[in-house]
Amino acid sequence: MSNNKPVSKKAIASKLKYRLWGKKNKEGLRRIQALRDIPELNVKVGDLGGWVEEDRNLSQEGSCWVYSNAQVYGNAQVYGSARVCGNARVCGSACMSDSAQVYGDAQVYGDNQVYGSARVFGNARMCGNAWVCGDAQVYGSACMSDSAQVYGDAQVYGDARVFGNAWMCGNARVCGDAQVYGSACMSDSAQVYGDAQVYGDAWVFGNAQVFGNAQVYGDARVFGGRWKVSPLYIQGTKHSVTTSSFCTLTIGCETRTVEEWLAEYREIGKANGYSEQEIKEYFEHITYSAKRLNQIKEMETK
Repeated sequence: MSNNKPVSKKAIASKLKYRLWGKKNKEGLRRIQALRDIPELNVKVGDLGGWVEEDRNLSQEGSCWVYSNAQVYGNAQVYGSARVCGNARVCGSACMSDSAQVYGDAQVYGDNQVYGSARVFGNARMCGNAWVCGDAQVYGSACMSDSAQVYGDAQVYGDARVFGNAWMCGNARVCGDAQVYGSACMSDSAQVYGDAQVYGDAWVFGNAQVFGNAQVYGDARVFGGRWKVSPLYIQGTKHSVTTSSFCTLTIGCETRTVEEWLAEYREIGKANGYSEQEIKEYFEHITYSAKRLNQIKEMETK
């Protein structure tokens, strides 16, 4: 069947961008037909596009478009310069805007938002209230759900999952079978891959790499090093203690080298309102962490 069908002068005079064309398919959707040229998309008057349920699904304004076998239905909305292509599905109350693209066999449903220059493609899935924006990409067989957010230049791919209230930004990457969830955060150039997990209120940032079966959780802060073994996390009576890199410990909001902690723990503790008992407790945590960090370094180099 030709991808271009005749259009009457009356239809063209309506000044609409498109109209619903032909009979409904088995899902109750109809194809769209262009009633004016859209030069930036190389769409000509009469060209047939993809499938929508009602004209509420695709704005008559802007250059947004639905192509070929793609489908947009339910209360989903596509507007701005957004595009839905291939065999993609956008449904539920999902919203696409700006220059966002969903294509391949990707599915976006629920109350998701895809905007900016974001891309969702391959066999990726989005559901719940997840957001993808900026120049972020979700692809492969990756899945985003709940209230997760991915933005900036971050990427989620492979069979990775990002869910809960987790968020990613910067140039962060999650791939393989990795999972980021809870209220966890990834930023900068951090990477999580393999079967690794980041969850709770944990934050992985800087150039840190977490992989293998490693786990980062609680309110741990990890910003450097390649962690095949889980970074140490100790929940003390006042603040948590985390091996945030191979040479630093983070206690609460204070990050210092192991040597600095060993030399200045008492002064730092007093300055932060620690009691003598708490200072003693945290000195034991610091001493143990220093030993454990040396063990982790040895395991990472094997």
